Amino acid sequence: MSRKLEGKVAVITGGNSGIGLATARQFVAEGAKVVITGRRQTGLDVAVKEIGGNITGVQGDVSNLADLDRLYNVVKQKHGHIDVLFANAGVGELAPLGQITEVHFDKMFDINVRGLLFTVQKSLPLFRDAGSIILNASIASIRGNAAFSVYSATKAAVRSFARTWTTDLKARKIRVNALSPGPIDTPIFDGMAASQEEVDQIKLGFASTVPLGRLGSVDEIAKAALFLASDDSSFVTGIELFVDGGKAQV
Repeated sequence: MSRKLEGKVAVITGGNSGIGLATARQFVAEGAKVVITGRRQTGLDVAVKEIGGNITGVQGDVSNLADLDRLYNVVKQKHGHIDVLFANAGVGELAPLGQITEVHFDKMFDINVRGLLFTVQKSLPLFRDAGSIILNASIASIRGNAAFSVYSATKAAVRSFARTWTTDLKARKIRVNALSPGPIDTPIFDGMAASQEEVDQIKLGFASTVPLGRLGSVDEIAKAALFLASDDSSFVTGIELFVDGGKAQV
């Protein structure tokens, strides 16, 4: 049986951990040659070693345009083109209205919006026509959760990008879709409390709000990303695909 991404070249930002790493692993298993980015070289080295073949790590921060140029220079030299881009890198921090600082606002928008925009724009000269661009959004874009206002606004912008870029790129038949995870079991929970017991309680709290009664796994998000990257979704563009256990739907 042929693999879904056989011979394709894929770039995944934030590919050294969590959803990005799981997606890189999935893409390589399906035949892609993958280039991942991450801010920490040590994390990239571990990810590349774990996956094994057909993967390259390029250290960089998506909010730094020089780092993006360096990323795409590596892609051009090594592979010559791009078929799939998963603009996955992002950051989430909470701040209730009344306590939002310029630093908080600028960090959220610099990485989640500005960084994602230029991640996509700078990839276009290398993109093959009829390729696939996947934007990592979030169910936060349509929820009114307390202290999430700036983060949620960044993800609403990402959802809007999927619509407008679908129109901008229609002549090249490049598909653009947003992937919106719900609560996913990633290392982000580890930074929310001092003890593992507290972390477990936080996870249980999130899981209780999901109709399926659990957190999602990074592999479940990776499988959805594979669908949007592959020809299985050849007539799908401009959508927001919720992978959330029903949390934002009912």
